Amino acid sequence: MADVGSSQHDALTMDVRDEDGTVVVHLAGELDMTGVVKARAAIDAALGGRPRRVILYASGLHYMDSSGIALLVLLSHKAQDVQVRNPTPIVRQLMEMTGLGGMLHAAGEGQP
Repeated sequence: MADVGSSQHDALTMDVRDEDGTVVVHLAGELDMTGVVKARAAIDAALGGRPRRVILYASGLHYMDSSGIALLVLLSHKAQDVQVRNPTPIVRQLMEMTGLGGMLHAAGEGQP
């Protein structure tokens, strides 16, 4: 997680695409309350209300707070299949600590 005393804030950058019915999301930076609002709007628009597969690439995330966890939970309820690819150690740790690892599939590079 980011240092409490740090004044540097890396805004969330994202790329959301529909690739043959799969919503592919690349996230980098900090997935905090501000970033989640933007990410959720983009992902909801890509899903179009239809449950589908979501692949979230998380190798660029270096911070995620409880709002990021809430986004992952929401995705698990909206889509039929949610995969988190290349999670950073902090994202993987949060998934394990919160039990999201049982709801979402975390995969490394080259895994389905």
